[in-house]
Amino acid sequence: MSSHRPTTLERAYELAREGRCRTVSDIKQALSAEGFDRIQDSLYGPTLSADLRKLCQANYVAPPDETAEG
Repeated sequence: MSSHRPTTLERAYELAREGRCRTVSDIKQALSAEGFDRIQDSLYGPTLSADLRKLCQANYVAPPDETAEG
């Protein structure tokens, strides 16, 4: 296994593409849970936020328990 740890920005893009995060706020929560710091500094600016938001919207897949009827 590689010891390379992605930067906060790289990981944000990975999370946006993975389909688990629906919003930029979700990405920030996930990064925080994974132990990244200086998240606000790394994910700053309207262009970056818009880019991540588009990726989230394009790739988001709701977990099965959110779509199941019960």
